[in-house]
Amino acid sequence: MTSTLYVSATHEEAAHLPLEIDLLVTGIGTQAATMMLTKELATREVLPSRIINVGTAGALVDGMAGVYEIDYVFQHDFSSEIIADMTGKPCPNGVELARVGSLPVARLATGNSFISDSETRSRLAARASLCDMEGAALVGVAKYFGVPITLLKQVSDSADESASTTWFDAVDAGALELADAVKGF
Repeated sequence: MTSTLYVSATHEEAAHLPLEIDLLVTGIGTQAATMMLTKELATREVLPSRIINVGTAGALVDGMAGVYEIDYVFQHDFSSEIIADMTGKPCPNGVELARVGSLPVARLATGNSFISDSETRSRLAARASLCDMEGAALVGVAKYFGVPITLLKQVSDSADESASTTWFDAVDAGALELADAVKGF
């Protein structure tokens, strides 16, 4: 294992990271994140010593701002409880992540929907304080390859009815915050 691999869903979220870093831009959503990171790690001669995912996230609770290190992530659009009931076997859905920095921590709900309504926001807030569209998928791939992973998420919107109109306006400022946050890793 060698250097750190930085992973972002979009170029916009990684816009202010140092040019010399090892950066993979996957595209948005769990499928793109899974495919691109799997391809990247499977074709490397030497795996990275750590993966750091940088990206934006919606706030599921009021008062969240800045950059957070994720200490727990799960896929919110996966019916693990129903599958466990149907099969009679455990169907885990959630991973605890070791904290490696000094940023505040948060729990993350990952899914393929851009959360932009108060009803879904409220439902997800029972289990997490932030939501995104790639985190859990990236953790699954990193775990499969045995590479430690850190998720850094910058709060870009409130995951409510205003989210779809505010994300693009907030992403550049978020990218600056993320670039500053990675200096501690």
